[in-house]
Amino acid sequence: MARLTTKSIRLLLTGLCLAFALTAPSLAREVKAVDAVNLKLYSGVWYEIASFPSPFQPQNCTGTTATYTANTDGSIKVWNQCYQPTPAGVDKLLRVEGRAVPVNANNSQLKVYFFGPFGGDYWVLDLDDNYQTALVGSPNHRFLWILHRKPNLDAQSYQALLKKAEAQGFDTRKLRRTQPRSAL
Repeated sequence: MARLTTKSIRLLLTGLCLAFALTAPSLAREVKAVDAVNLKLYSGVWYEIASFPSPFQPQNCTGTTATYTANTDGSIKVWNQCYQPTPAGVDKLLRVEGRAVPVNANNSQLKVYFFGPFGGDYWVLDLDDNYQTALVGSPNHRFLWILHRKPNLDAQSYQALLKKAEAQGFDTRKLRRTQPRSAL
């Protein structure tokens, strides 16, 4: 009879864990985009009301906006900007231009490119009929944004969007509210 060594037990446990990880169903809920997005109606300025922290946006930015313009080739010009406070007391305008390309026929799932060939998922998860409020996220639950056509969103609408995000498996405790830019 073969004797189990500490090394063989570790290998066996590692193999079992790996097999379980590869075959276990995902605990996260599947993310579902809206049925369709009219890119012409979606175009324009959107104010970030809240978002998950991300490595590509400074955490102390205020007045964050995204401006989308429909291009004739079916893509979208993306223009993101925010204001970062400086020690001198003068806000520094930060801007980045990108391009979004629909990856499904109904324009609700897009890839956004800011730096070369590296694109990020941008799925419209909820959109009101008047194209005034949007919930946007990624299918891996790493990114989430609440967007609105005005700098402020009423508490009832905000709470309704939180519930919709939670229903799709997003941990809304990670959301941080975006401060509107102070009037000068």
